[in-house]
Amino acid sequence: MLSSLADLAYRHPRRMATGALLVFVVAGVFGGPAAALFKAQNAFANPQSSSARAEALLARLTGRETSPGVLVLVSAPPGSPAVASVTRAVARQADVATVAAPPVGRPSPLVSTDGRASVVAASLRSGTDTNTGVSQIESALQGRHNVQLGGADVANQQVGKQALADLGFAEALAFPLLAVLALLIFRGVAALLPLAAGGMSVLGAFVALRVLNTFLSLSVFALNLVIAVGLGLAVDYSLFLVWRFREELSRGAEVHEALRTTLRSTGRTVLFSALTVAAAMATLTVFPQRFLISMGLGGAIAALVSAASALLMTPSLLVLLGPRLAKTRVSADRTGRWYQLARFVMRRPWLVAIATTALLVLAASPSPGVHWSGIDATVLPQSKSARVVQDALVREFPGLHAGQAIAVVVSAPPGARDALDRYTGRLRALPGIATASAPAMVGHGTWYIALASSSDAISAAAQRAVKAVRSAPAPGPVLVGGPAADFADLQSSIADAVPLALAILAAVTLLILWLMTGSVILPVKTLLMNLLTAAAATGILVFIFQDGRLTGLLAYTSQGGIEETDFIVLAAVVFALSTDYGVFLLSRIKEVRAAGAGDREAVAIGVERTGRLITAASLMLAVAIGAFATSKVVFLKEVGVGVFCAVLIDAFIVRALLVPSLMALLGRWNWWSPRALARLHSRFHLADS
Repeated sequence: MLSSLADLAYRHPRRMATGALLVFVVAGVFGGPAAALFKAQNAFANPQSSSARAEALLARLTGRETSPGVLVLVSAPPGSPAVASVTRAVARQADVATVAAPPVGRPSPLVSTDGRASVVAASLRSGTDTNTGVSQIESALQGRHNVQLGGADVANQQVGKQALADLGFAEALAFPLLAVLALLIFRGVAALLPLAAGGMSVLGAFVALRVLNTFLSLSVFALNLVIAVGLGLAVDYSLFLVWRFREELSRGAEVHEALRTTLRSTGRTVLFSALTVAAAMATLTVFPQRFLISMGLGGAIAALVSAASALLMTPSLLVLLGPRLAKTRVSADRTGRWYQLARFVMRRPWLVAIATTALLVLAASPSPGVHWSGIDATVLPQSKSARVVQDALVREFPGLHAGQAIAVVVSAPPGARDALDRYTGRLRALPGIATASAPAMVGHGTWYIALASSSDAISAAAQRAVKAVRSAPAPGPVLVGGPAADFADLQSSIADAVPLALAILAAVTLLILWLMTGSVILPVKTLLMNLLTAAAATGILVFIFQDGRLTGLLAYTSQGGIEETDFIVLAAVVFALSTDYGVFLLSRIKEVRAAGAGDREAVAIGVERTGRLITAASLMLAVAIGAFATSKVVFLKEVGVGVFCAVLIDAFIVRALLVPSLMALLGRWNWWSPRALARLHSRFHLADS
């Protein structure tokens, strides 16, 4: 198939290039507006959890949000004309269900400790697009200098807008840097090919996601991952193809034969790599959160479209530019620096393997101390109004800040009030519960009790309070919702899905790598090295973001933990990209070994032929994804920094040192496979398909 593609590109290069240009234009027109269409609601919640069902039931029965999603901070005391005016303006909005203003002359959590500021709390109607509701309130209060808008609904809207703004900035930063790197690597017109493939990949993935979004509402954050992974992988894949093509030309091959060899070898490796990356990203779809599903689908589509862009567009451009591509000077396999490094490593394999593993374990050592944080206004920069309000609540409204709502929904008959009163008394006495409202019937056979925790929603105390509420004997079936319950259910659902995700990830990765290599040892070893790389990247994140280091350099405020869904995405991306480079290195080692070289010599030559290439590719990929370290949203910054570190660790430590040392230690056992599997692999000619 790949040889046929090479023949087609050689016979009709202009037609294929023109077709690619037309596809690029259509993809730009259709895929460009995709960013405005992704509006998945409650993307970080598990829709089947107790908390989500409690909140959905209450919203349906009461016609409004469970707790106020918009908090308007007014720099004026309760009862003042400013507070009254804000209250009226908010209440007039069509999507607002209820408004609560601070009372005059008596204590209230809606009044600051010094009495000079007030909060007007608004709940939107159920079924309302929260972004639309927030925009209505913003328009109504526009121009008031003594007012700041905050609350969960406002924070969610501002996080999404900030993510899109950061996306544009990251693109504007990454493309020039990638262009400079490509020019330094190729020093000629060939530098344009990886960038062209990258642009095609991103727009093509946008088109696919836009179509998918018509059937399954996606999170806007998927766009950030698509940009990073699509751009990075497409640049890498086309870089590998261009490099191999020029390598074949430098050895005296004609353009046609050089192209056939390039696609048969490197093109096949690109396919295996894309399938492995797509499989790793697709494991995120086993989690129930729409955020993770969107990230998984976006990452998988980006990987496959990247491979398609590189394989369908690059060959025709290579043919057209063939005469103008300066033939790179290829050093002898046994004289290059990477060959010498590999031979040095393999002369001391035990020492290098132990030292390298110890270094990675040291980097990973903070990982066991990871704490999980949530997504709220604290992920925003301090200039955003939701963050301003959140900080003000912490400083000046201790009752409102600490009084995180715990919504208790009880199914009981209308005559069960006495039993419910006793149940409410037991809940009020639980540790961590500050107040409890009287039971109120909100629907036939459905009662609502509003509790207030005395601690932050993600704190250990609040989590213990939720667990205690759920464990308390009740007069009927109970659902518990609210921010603290949401966080508890998020952790629980992720913990439940992780074993399945890991099992699928391991099984698919082992299968694909076995298909490529015919060995069962190399895939297992790759899995273990990938886990070590992911652990090291996690340790670095904990060291920096959880412990609050480099806050000035990276311009962030520590949340005291790592956002959990963010970590799952990071682990999947790191695993996928680590496998990506492993596939390219192992394919060259296998190719040299099949040509008759000994085991250690094949490793040294394979490292020599890929060392500079993987280094260049890793730098370009690190730039493409690391650009998101500039994001002003903390959890996107964490992904950018984490992947940046992981890619460089994998390229400069794992592939350069750990892989050669372990290959030397295992020798020919690297290629071992049970006889039945070896016969199957040989029978279907999988090594050459």
